[in-house]
Amino acid sequence: MSNLSEIVDSLENRVGKLLQKYNNLNNEKLKLEEELSNLKSNQGQFHKEIDKWKEECNSLKLANSMLGSEEYKRETKLKINEMVREIDKCITQLSE
Repeated sequence: MSNLSEIVDSLENRVGKLLQKYNNLNNEKLKLEEELSNLKSNQGQFHKEIDKWKEECNSLKLANSMLGSEEYKRETKLKINEMVREIDKCITQLSE
């Protein structure tokens, strides 16, 4: 009879340890999910910032080319032609 009692006590201890491990792992999982959410949010902000810097870089390249830099002369001509076409489209739409 005492042998059965020892087995039950041993099982209770093991179940208690398993429950504690489960709770610890569950808490860790929640923390990791929160951290993942924060990292995804930061990643989105970084992508926006990268896009902003790319746009600013392109604007600076265009401004530099308009100042007479030979390096971006072709790009400037293409951009000006694109702007002229857009203006022509706007004029056409306004005249209709």
